[in-house]
Amino acid sequence: MTSLQHPEAIRHFQSLCDACQELIHRYHSPAELRLYADGYLHALRKCGSLEPREQERLEVLVDRWILDPSSFIGPDGDLSVLFRQPQH
Repeated sequence: MTSLQHPEAIRHFQSLCDACQELIHRYHSPAELRLYADGYLHALRKCGSLEPREQERLEVLVDRWILDPSSFIGPDGDLSVLFRQPQH
């Protein structure tokens, strides 16, 4: 497992995870989460606030996190409702 050591990288990971969780609650698709994360990581790379090694670790960890469906399991444990709007 790739772990983050730099406190700033950890804060960025937490911020990105929180934002993706919010997007899931608004019924955004996994593809839209990937686009959001890619944009966030690109902006972070451009501003150069992290060392290249920490940036790379963050990118790998975010990729793994987004691809893991268990990252988005709600309190009821039902994965089938994550990306679909409820029927009214």
